[in-house]
Amino acid sequence: MTSPRAASTPATQTRPAADSAPSGELISPQRRNLIFVAIVLGMLLAALDQTIVATALPTIVADLGDAGHQSWVVTSYLLASTIVTALVGKLGDLFGRKRVFQVAIVFFVIGSVSCGLAQSMGMLVAARALQGLGGGGITVTASALIGEVVPLRERGRYQGILGAVFGVTTVVGPLLGGYFTDYLTWRWAFWVNVPISVVVIFVAAAAIPALTSATKPVIDYAGIVLVGLGAAGLTLATSWGGVLYPWGSPTIIGLFVGAVAALVLFVWVESRVSQPILPPRLFASPVFTVCCVLSFVVGFAMLGAMTFLPTFMQYVNGVSATTSGLRTLPMVVGMLITSTGSGTLVGRTGRYKIFPVAGTALMALAFLLMSRMDPGTSALIQSLYLVVLGAGIGLSMQVLVLIVQNTSNFEDLGVATSGVTFFRTIGSSFGAAIFGSLFSNFLKTRMGAALAASGVSPEAVSSPGALHRQPHNVAAPIVAAYSQSLSEVFLWAAPVALVGFVLALFLREVPLRDIHNSAVDLGDGFGMPSTDTPERMLENAIARMLRGDPGVRLRSIAMRPDCRLDVAGLWGVMRIYRFGQMYGTARLTDIGDSMRIPFEVLEPTFGRLVSGGYAQRDGDRMWLTPTGGQQVDYVYSLLLGWIVDKLARSPSYQGRPDRRAVEAALENIAHRVLTQRDWHDDTPSTVALPAGAGGKY
Repeated sequence: MTSPRAASTPATQTRPAADSAPSGELISPQRRNLIFVAIVLGMLLAALDQTIVATALPTIVADLGDAGHQSWVVTSYLLASTIVTALVGKLGDLFGRKRVFQVAIVFFVIGSVSCGLAQSMGMLVAARALQGLGGGGITVTASALIGEVVPLRERGRYQGILGAVFGVTTVVGPLLGGYFTDYLTWRWAFWVNVPISVVVIFVAAAAIPALTSATKPVIDYAGIVLVGLGAAGLTLATSWGGVLYPWGSPTIIGLFVGAVAALVLFVWVESRVSQPILPPRLFASPVFTVCCVLSFVVGFAMLGAMTFLPTFMQYVNGVSATTSGLRTLPMVVGMLITSTGSGTLVGRTGRYKIFPVAGTALMALAFLLMSRMDPGTSALIQSLYLVVLGAGIGLSMQVLVLIVQNTSNFEDLGVATSGVTFFRTIGSSFGAAIFGSLFSNFLKTRMGAALAASGVSPEAVSSPGALHRQPHNVAAPIVAAYSQSLSEVFLWAAPVALVGFVLALFLREVPLRDIHNSAVDLGDGFGMPSTDTPERMLENAIARMLRGDPGVRLRSIAMRPDCRLDVAGLWGVMRIYRFGQMYGTARLTDIGDSMRIPFEVLEPTFGRLVSGGYAQRDGDRMWLTPTGGQQVDYVYSLLLGWIVDKLARSPSYQGRPDRRAVEAALENIAHRVLTQRDWHDDTPSTVALPAGAGGKY
């Protein structure tokens, strides 16, 4: 392995550097935390609105009518969010993350206000799509902002918190939606976003730096339009078929034909553009292809079930919206436990095939059990069924991201991860649409006879509350119609999970070691596709590695026979280098103030560096000589060697044809680590150099 070229780093500059520092280094911790508050609140809004309407849907339908569009309240948000993610990352490169983040929040708040003011189901669906455009923009831009404003050594922790937001909102969403519906009005499920959005806009304007990329990205406009048309056409066809139009009608057939044509054109375009949003070559890998299909199945089951379970509980069991939200918790708990547990087990064992196999089998079993639910099914039995469903979803959701990230080529890391989450989101849209279409069809065939048997008008039983205020003999036929219709929907969902089970059996397992450092958070299972570059994803992986390993310690380096300086001297040259990179000039007073160390304590150490020829001094200002720069390059080469050696032991990295590209990226990362980290020899965050590592580099 060739050693990194010392001249390629700025460490050998002898005068104070005038170059601007990377953005994350110039931001104070207080300002960084303020930015992070804005990011978390924005992500909370975007994630919350994926699930908050589930428990409010029955009341919304009763208020606005047009039950045929019920599923589109969820689907329009998901589709818009998914499609915009392919574009918004590139727009952030062009115009700056701050501007795009603020525009996304504005779109989101306008959509929220429009949802709250909606007087028809069509208006609500359109407003939800506008909300989805903002939500998708928030999700992608928030992740990118973390990479721009948070130093590398802290990035893993911040990304972990951001990922946890998704898991928390999955629990909180249905509960909040039920609470607002019961105690205020369903419109508050949308109006609650307005004050939070205003806070985010002002905090973002005040705290987030205005940064733009130096290079202009290539945007695959044709691919974005075609995949959007294809996904929307298929979802419309499956949602409208048999509800608004007969399956054999020209409208439905035209939608299917148009969607297929758009997707065929999409594949053709993607094979010819320079930077496709989903390169067709990825599907040459059977592992990636199977993971995409399995991700579709997981999304189908998760959002499809979460959308219509509250409908069953409110119409069949007669519980309130809040109670229906509480009754979905067993599914969420099962999902969160198995999701985090499976990710941990894969990290320890390197084996992954068993999890999607078991997960899809459990999903199929859960849907079969749920199809047997009726008005007499107890809450305890329902909870057990939902735990099984949640466990099945969780066993597959997290692991699929891990598999793809550890079997993809380095240059495809970002688009491969985004591809799997894209299919999960499309599956969620299809799940909500197809569940809704089936439910509407089944209910329509039964409702006429049920109303005739009850002897009441449709308006008298239009909402769950109105239905269960009727005498038992009046409500019973209508309750049975809802129960049988929803049970049949769950029964038809079981074959989809079985298809996933069969495909999971054919998933090729490549034994993986040392993947516990993979940059995957719980939120990857819930979030939207991202536009992270391979370099950004590699930085996240290394950030976790630096946090979780004992580390390269200055004491270990100083004890090496080829090291010229002691621990204090190494610490001093690193401080001069870091402050020179950050502020253009290294001043002893600034170093002392930042470390809260008196000038009199620091002065002897830096005086020895000057007398030894490692630094020069002009009053309070200091800069490194070429000899001092060589010591920084020396530490840099050891850090780079340790990182490469660590990654080389992973089979998902070892022997890859893109090894040189990875090492080139690592050189930049190692340089940034030098300027960002605090080289305390006694802190747990420093990285200990393994015995013998680095000598061959």
